[in-house]
Amino acid sequence: MFQSFDADADPSRGAQRVAMLRAELSRRGLDGFIIPRADEHQGEYVAPSSERLKWLTGFGGSAGLAIVLKHCAAIFVDGRYTLQVRDQVDTEVFEPRHLIEDGWDKWLEEHLWAGARLGYDPMLHTMAGARRLEQIARTTGAEIVATEDNPLDRVWADRPAPPLGRVRIHPESLSGRSAAAKLADIRAALARSRADATVLTQPDAIAWLFNIRGGDLPHTPVPLAFAVVPLSDRPTLLIDSRKLTDETRAHVEAIADIAEPHEMDAVLATIARHGASVRLDPQTTARRIADRLTTAGARIIEAEDPCLILKATKTEAEIAGARAAHLRDGVAMCRFLAWFDREAPGGRLDEIAAATELERFRMQTGQLEEISFDTIAGAGPNGAIVHYRVTTASNRRIEPDSLFLIDSGGQYVDGTTDITRTLAVGTPSADMRRHFTLVLKGHIAIATARFPEGTTGAQLDTLARYPLWQAGLDFDHGTGHGVGSFLSVHEGPQRIAKAGHAVLKPGMIISNEPGYYRTGQYGIRIENLELVREPEQVPGGERRLLSFETLTLAPIDRRLVDCSLMTPAEIAWLDAYHARVATTIGPLLEGKDRDWLIAATRPLARA
Repeated sequence: MFQSFDADADPSRGAQRVAMLRAELSRRGLDGFIIPRADEHQGEYVAPSSERLKWLTGFGGSAGLAIVLKHCAAIFVDGRYTLQVRDQVDTEVFEPRHLIEDGWDKWLEEHLWAGARLGYDPMLHTMAGARRLEQIARTTGAEIVATEDNPLDRVWADRPAPPLGRVRIHPESLSGRSAAAKLADIRAALARSRADATVLTQPDAIAWLFNIRGGDLPHTPVPLAFAVVPLSDRPTLLIDSRKLTDETRAHVEAIADIAEPHEMDAVLATIARHGASVRLDPQTTARRIADRLTTAGARIIEAEDPCLILKATKTEAEIAGARAAHLRDGVAMCRFLAWFDREAPGGRLDEIAAATELERFRMQTGQLEEISFDTIAGAGPNGAIVHYRVTTASNRRIEPDSLFLIDSGGQYVDGTTDITRTLAVGTPSADMRRHFTLVLKGHIAIATARFPEGTTGAQLDTLARYPLWQAGLDFDHGTGHGVGSFLSVHEGPQRIAKAGHAVLKPGMIISNEPGYYRTGQYGIRIENLELVREPEQVPGGERRLLSFETLTLAPIDRRLVDCSLMTPAEIAWLDAYHARVATTIGPLLEGKDRDWLIAATRPLARA
């Protein structure tokens, strides 16, 4: 499913839908309900059948939560969506609040009352999240009620059916390891934590483990499934069998049993017998799963999903695939940038036209499976909306003497890409060039960083922000997220962020995307993907240090660079990067596109 530009849910329906939900809650004896943007797997991306928050509120972002009480309601979003939420939600019905700064838990403590009965769906809340609710209950004297089914589903009359995407085998030549070898690693992790089994709930982890891919989620090639991996017996994959072909069934059954999702309780009861110890990740496992295991007699060991680090640390085959995917994607991106520079000055382009054309260039590679997320194509003030998604209603013309931000990516069988470029249309202002250059300085600081083993993303995050901080500026999102291998474009646990506590390891792929956003005027972001290299001895140094290899291959707009703000080393980095792009991509372009690339990658010293 490629990008759709249809308008999001109509916010004017919010009042009607909230009234319907309140009536259903009253019928159940509940005084309120929590609606997270989540499904049973607690991942970032959800199928249309699980877009409950969007249906109720109109908000179409990838992270958020709403709370509906008898006489008030609020929606909580992070800094990426503070502008978007006010455009998409009826603020007479839902009070917009900041997810981090305000906190939904603080809001509940202020608005709940002793004896109130607040409902939640325990399949849509993690173990850790449910504990926060229980703490609020103790503080307020309210009762937190886990519902057997979701009351919102009862009033969502036209709710889509759950997806049935076809499951396919992901070949070992691309994954670099057999599913049997990966299972052995998971069992070794279970043995180290003295666990008898684990329950896996994250679709990308399950796809990685069994060397399969699927089509249940937009832009993310995974099947919605659960898996139970015992220390000694065969694992069980819980998946709707209608998604399996004879070939994929045989592939899975060579190493695991297959069960239907509705058999989950029976499978959990089986592994819980005799007081087994079951390892669960409290940040990703639904509370209902933990409760079912405990009821069946299991002892819960809380620990990180054992697939996370293994999946994030790419094999040599996956690294080779990432390089190949970025070369292919770089050609498409450079063709688009050349096209954009020819067409945009005429004033006839709009956001949808640009996003559609970029998707067409990627499709012309002949190897695009999907785009990796809905393209963010923000003209002028729309670029200041961090995760803006263009629709037919919001589509804006790309005007002269403005900035255009385009953040996009592709899913190829050998790798996942994600790139952002900010482009000048006409003559940029002095402020545009200054802000762009400050962002670029932070980007270069990450790209050139050397750091010891054991370094976390939080320790590097300051490097990207320092030039902006010195100018009294900042950006309200992380500097970088992990990226999967023909999996989710947002992968954990690695990230560069103020709260990025995972250690960066060789083989991880992570984005480098500092930004700056001037509300109502323009947005700036520069994003490349980086591969964490093996540690190398620094000449003249005493220890081996990690560094990054830049995977993304596309010019950074030189017209927006203020050389007076750049150090000689920073200018040298940009010139070297552009020389590499020209050398690598140039031979794969023809005619006007190749001429454009030569001009776009000229050294700054010759500008």
